[in-house]
Amino acid sequence: MAQPKGTVVLAYSGGLDTSCILVWLKEQGYDVVAYLANIGQKEDFEAARKKALGLGAKKVYIEDISKEFVEEFIWPAVQANALYEDRYLLGTALARPCIARKLVEIAQREGAQYVAHGATGKGNDQVRFELTCYALCPKIKVVAPWRLPEFYQRFPGRRELMDYAKKHGIPVPVTPQTPWSMDENLMHISYEAGILENPKNQAPPGLYTKTCDPATSPDTPDVLEIEFERGVPVKVTNTGDGATRCSALELFEYLNDIAGKHGVGRIDIVENRFVGMKSRGIYETPAGTILYHAHLDIEAFTMDREVRKIKQGLALKFSELVYNGFWHSPECEFLRQCIGRSQEAVVGTVCLSIFKGQVYVLGRESPRSLYNEELVSS
Repeated sequence: MAQPKGTVVLAYSGGLDTSCILVWLKEQGYDVVAYLANIGQKEDFEAARKKALGLGAKKVYIEDISKEFVEEFIWPAVQANALYEDRYLLGTALARPCIARKLVEIAQREGAQYVAHGATGKGNDQVRFELTCYALCPKIKVVAPWRLPEFYQRFPGRRELMDYAKKHGIPVPVTPQTPWSMDENLMHISYEAGILENPKNQAPPGLYTKTCDPATSPDTPDVLEIEFERGVPVKVTNTGDGATRCSALELFEYLNDIAGKHGVGRIDIVENRFVGMKSRGIYETPAGTILYHAHLDIEAFTMDREVRKIKQGLALKFSELVYNGFWHSPECEFLRQCIGRSQEAVVGTVCLSIFKGQVYVLGRESPRSLYNEELVSS
């Protein structure tokens, strides 16, 4: 038996990888506290709690961070019109610092010296998790099994993980494994790896889960009015049935439903990872796509031309910092303050049609409009 090493808080998903990591950490002598973030993904959280306790976690935290995710992470990205490399709305990159912030909070609550995660050594998420942890608690020690030779040499592939799971009584998935990996939160879902690693391969039928096929989506559009204050959406109204949503979380979930119904928010891209390689990702960002178009329009209507030029440059840098994991850095905090200041006059309502995979702006009005109808009339 390994020497006791103290308490580690593991960012736990309930899946095969982090379940094996939980047991492996115990083998190494750690007391494991499992932390599962509810950030809007479809998940049986109680089943995951029972699973973690059954595998030997001494405590399990299930934290619903959906509301703070919208208000403290998604809304600043909407204000910024944040896009990485002109296309990616940063769904995963925004979620990681929100999840990791709570990870550190729990570690401090438990008096744990260590935190652990299941991110691989080739992706962006290891950087996003760890930079957040070190920024918020410089003394914390991060255990990253997929970067430790004693772990990745023991588990070079999925088969070895499955064998380990069977040996240690870890429940393994009974449904067939999809030939790609998925990561979901309230803002988006990503698909990558497996058969998608060949960038020529088209997304197979049945891959998409948050949006329906635009070709088979309804033949009648949904017309929405989205009201903004200081660049943040505060109310959405469906002009067809009169439905309204005002609270941040309910508003965002409603836009997800409407956009999903009409097949809005799909992209298939090759992007530059921070760690130095190109990767292919397929993303669905339903509500985020609607809000991107709506905010862009009301901002152009209300913001001074020269301020907007500067703000566009700030947004480019902000998107890069968020993608690379620097949310909690002083420079990113500074940019958020600058962008927030630029949004004081971004007030008003945008009317949009959501139809067949597209978002069409129909009109806008604002008490802070810089548009002068008399001046432009002939």
